[in-house]
Amino acid sequence: MSKRDYYEILGVSRDTQKADLKKAYRRLAMKYHPDRNQGDKAIEEKFKEAKEAYEILKDEDKRAAYDQYGHAGVDQQAGGGGGAGFSDIFGDVFGDIFGGGGGGRRTSRGPARGSDLRYNLEISLEQAVHGSSVKITVPRHIHCKTCSGSGAKKGTTPETCSTCGGQGQVRMQQGMFAVQQTCPSCRGQGKTIKDKCGSCHGQGKVRDEKTLSVKIPAGVDNGDRIRLAGEGEAGDAGAPPGDLYVQMHVKEHKIFERDAENLYCEVPIDFATASLGGELEVPTLDGKVVLKIPQETQTGKMFRLRGKGVPAMRGGYKGDLLCKVLLETPVKLTNDQRDLMQQLRASLAEKPGKHSPKAKNWLDGVKSFFDNL
Repeated sequence: MSKRDYYEILGVSRDTQKADLKKAYRRLAMKYHPDRNQGDKAIEEKFKEAKEAYEILKDEDKRAAYDQYGHAGVDQQAGGGGGAGFSDIFGDVFGDIFGGGGGGRRTSRGPARGSDLRYNLEISLEQAVHGSSVKITVPRHIHCKTCSGSGAKKGTTPETCSTCGGQGQVRMQQGMFAVQQTCPSCRGQGKTIKDKCGSCHGQGKVRDEKTLSVKIPAGVDNGDRIRLAGEGEAGDAGAPPGDLYVQMHVKEHKIFERDAENLYCEVPIDFATASLGGELEVPTLDGKVVLKIPQETQTGKMFRLRGKGVPAMRGGYKGDLLCKVLLETPVKLTNDQRDLMQQLRASLAEKPGKHSPKAKNWLDGVKSFFDNL
C-alpha cells in the first residue's frame, strides 16, 4: 500500500468536496490508465496509487479515519483483497457519463407498464355544451388469452436469459470504458422463450378492438382530454396496462362561435326594424328566445343574452350568448318600393345632421382634411 499522502497523490487539499475529488481522480485515471500507457510499469504504479487514494477518500468513514490516524487508520480497509477491483472503481467515476452503474452492478428494469393511447373524438357544439355519452371503438393490444401474456407455448414457461442472467442489461468493456447496454438476446426482458405461443407468436399480446362508452361532461372544449384508466395498451406480463386519453375536437357550427364559456352569433335585421324597433326570434342552444330591438339600432350593435352560453365544466356559472346585429340592405326592390325609397331619401336629405349624425361628422372631417392641405 502506498505511504504517500493521499491528498498529495490526487493533487487536492484536505477540505476538497466529494465532487471535486472525483474530478481529480478522473483526470489522473485518464492520464495514467494502463491501456494508454501499455508496458510502462512506472505509469501503471501511478494509476494504482491514484486508485487507492480515491478508494479511501471517497468513503466518508475511511476518509475520517485517514484524516485522524493517517495510513494506520485505513491499512486494514484498503489494498489486498478488501479493496474494490478496477472495474468497480472506474465504473464509479465514469458511469455517470456512459450510463453504467458503479461497481459493475446490474439493475433489472422489471416488467414495463403498457403504453398510453390517444383517441381523437369529433363532437358537435351541442354535445360539448350539453354533455353526452358516445360509443367509441378502440384498436389496441391486449394480453394473449392462450398464454396469459407470457408468450410461451401452453404448458411451458419463459426461461431466464443466459446472456444477461435475467437482468435485461449487459455490461461491456470497451477499452478503458465500461458501457451498460440492453441485452441483445432478450431485448431487456430478462427472459427468453424457447417454445413460442402459436396465437401471439411469442409476443404475449394480440391485436383487438374494444367498444367503450365515453361520458362527455357539459362544457368541454377543443383540446380537452378525458382519461380512461387502464384502457390503453397491455403491459408486459405482470405489469398494468396504460391509459386511454380521449381528446375532444368540436366541429364548427353553422350559427354559433365559441369563446370559453360565451357564444357569439350574427343576427341580420332589416332597415325598418333597425329604424323603428321591434322584436326578433333568436336561436339559442336551448331553443328560441325573443330579442327586443330598440329603435334607431345601428349595425354592429351587440346584445347580451345572459345564461344562454356554455356551462363551466367545474360548475358555478353559465356563459352568455352575444348577438351582433347586422343591418341588411334590401335587394330586388319593386318599382313601388324604389319610389318609396327615393321619397325617404329625399326627406332624410333635408336635415342630414339630424337623421345621420355619424355621416355628417364624417363628412365634416373629410372637408376639414382637404381644407388643411
